Amino acid sequence: MRSLILIATAITLSATAAFAADEPISPIQPAKIANPAMVELGKKLFFDPRLSKSGFISCNSCHNLSMGGTDNLKTSIGHNWQKGPINAPTVLNSSLNLAQFWDGRALTLQDQAGGPIANPGEMASTHTLALSVLQSIPAYVAEYKKVFGSDKVSVDGVTKAIAAFEETLVTPNSRFDKWLKGDKKALTAQELAGYELFKDSGCTACHNGAAAGGNTYQKMGVVEPYKASSPAEGRVAVTKDEADRFYFKVPTLRNVEMTYPYFHDGEAATLASAVDTMGRIQLGKKFSTEENDKIVAFLKSLTGDQPDFKLPILPPSTDSTPQPKPFD
Repeated sequence: MRSLILIATAITLSATAAFAADEPISPIQPAKIANPAMVELGKKLFFDPRLSKSGFISCNSCHNLSMGGTDNLKTSIGHNWQKGPINAPTVLNSSLNLAQFWDGRALTLQDQAGGPIANPGEMASTHTLALSVLQSIPAYVAEYKKVFGSDKVSVDGVTKAIAAFEETLVTPNSRFDKWLKGDKKALTAQELAGYELFKDSGCTACHNGAAAGGNTYQKMGVVEPYKASSPAEGRVAVTKDEADRFYFKVPTLRNVEMTYPYFHDGEAATLASAVDTMGRIQLGKKFSTEENDKIVAFLKSLTGDQPDFKLPILPPSTDSTPQPKPFD
């Protein structure tokens, strides 16, 4: 009897594995934390606005972890209330991307982490100033030494710690993941019909893998041109190859119901609008209202467990900490 149970269990597990393997989108896996102390330091730095010139903008300002890892604005607001040129992509599951930023100019999360700090349109500080702020705070120096073995704070260490924290920001256990793992009741009939339509229409040619995107660059406007409201021109800014004009990193569809507005220029305010536009300019297909509703229902099933942790308490500045300059 015990042998029969073991055989039945093995068959069930095998069927579940095959069920997931047959699909173009695979389940998100929970984060593996190799260095908890580094992650904790990175978490503090992610939330610390003192890395900005104004003392007002942190990584979390544009990648708000209470709002799907983004700011829900068409384009982000930077130093001196400057309007950014492009929509802030979600930081959730960003470790699954082939590169960072819409144009892929940063290959790793660590490469990306240092960019906004010194960008005059974003945090508007300099690496030298940001390091002097951290170096002036004894609690940061002590924590940094515990992690890196040195009491001299460096850009490499700061960006490595931020990246380590961001690597933990994965969102497993969506209802779609549960369905992939064999729970056939996890999706409604409408959601399942939306997924089948999503596949049959060709959406999974770009939106595949664990992140349902993020692993290729594709042209925005394959069938008909996209009239963008952003000056961003995609990969051509990095490669200088004219063939890469208007090629952007395909965004992840994980948690997409939370990461509005959509596209690199934030022009699609709703999921329904985004689905309609993608159908027309990428696939040459006009979805009916009913079809659109089904796909939107499926996309909402991709929302997973959101990051859940204790909010970090940042160490206080000292008399020697450089003063913030909110306005130039």
